[in-house]
Formats: sequence, structure tokens, C-alpha cells
Amino acid sequence: MIAILICIAAYLLGSISFSYLIAKFVKKIDIRDHGSGNAGATNTLRVLGTGPAITVLALDVIKGILAVWLGYWFSSEPIVPFLAGICAILGHNWPIFFGFRGGKGVATTIGVFATIAFLPALYAGIIAIFAIVITRFVSLGSLIFVVLTPAFIFLLGGNPASYILLGTILAILSVWRHRTNVKRLFTGTESKLGQKVEQ
Repeated sequence: MIAILICIAAYLLGSISFSYLIAKFVKKIDIRDHGSGNAGATNTLRVLGTGPAITVLALDVIKGILAVWLGYWFSSEPIVPFLAGICAILGHNWPIFFGFRGGKGVATTIGVFATIAFLPALYAGIIAIFAIVITRFVSLGSLIFVVLTPAFIFLLGGNPASYILLGTILAILSVWRHRTNVKRLFTGTESKLGQKVEQ
């Protein structure tokens, strides 16, 4: 029962869309009607600029961290923190407070992975950052991070087998959420970091 309550709380936490709230506060707009239409840090950068984007990124990462810690604080089951993190990501992607129209969950996934398996997430993050710097495709870096982190969890060992399974599920979810980005990457039409998207 406690695990269910933790997961519900994590989902509600994840459902707080900081991109939406900050866009409403700064410009009185619905971020989902501008730029790429995504309620996340990258679109916030395109529409609102660097400061708001950094704020959204940090807060979305913190959502993932707090969700995992809810599991650590209130349950002794090792799988519950990871499940809580997944629920926070689901909340971010499909927020109950905002008509189930959210983001793609990358920043929140970063918070979850970094808290659950720091070294695998760190190694994957370094590679992802290099990919973004070289190509200027944030979506490519995001995909690299979510795919490599469960791979490193497996390769480095020291984590429950369930973490590999749940990490792989998260990777599949993220790739699916980025399916339009994947298509644009293959067709050469994906927007690069710093490139303005038509409003």
C-alpha cells in the first residue's frame, strides 16, 4: 500500500509542469503553443531564453531526484525508488494538472538515473554532452543518455537486475517520446541548439 501511495505522490510531483508555469509567468503564454510545442527545457530555451530554460531544466531534474528519494524515505523495498522515479517521468510527460500534455521527460529522467545509478548516469551524460557539443542536436544527446545509462548499469554491475529492466523500459519510453525527433534526425530537418523555431 505504501508503495502505491509513493508512486501516486511521485506522479503528482512529476505533473508540475515548470515549463508551462514559467512561460505563463514570464510571457503569459502556453509554452505548448509555441516553438516545438514541447513543455520542456529545450523549447523553453527557444521561446523564452537562457535564464528561464536553465530554471526549468534544474527544477525538472529536481523532480526526478525528489521522486526517487520519496521511495528511499518511505519504503525499504529497493525497487520502489526506481518505480517512483518512473511515475514522476510519467507525470511530466502526461501531467494530470495540464490536460495530460507535457514534455518528453529527459530532464526528469536525468534526475532519476543520477540518483538511482550515479556513475552509469555520469558516464552516459559525459558522452551525451560531447554529442550535443559536436552536433548541436539536443535530441541526439538526450537519446544517447537514456540508451547508454541502462547499458552502463548492466556493464558496471553492482545494481539489482530490476534496475537494468526498468532502465531499459525508461529508454524505450524516451525513444518513443522522441520518435518525431528521430525522424527529423534521419531526414536532416532536426533543429539545432540555438536555432530559433518558428513561433
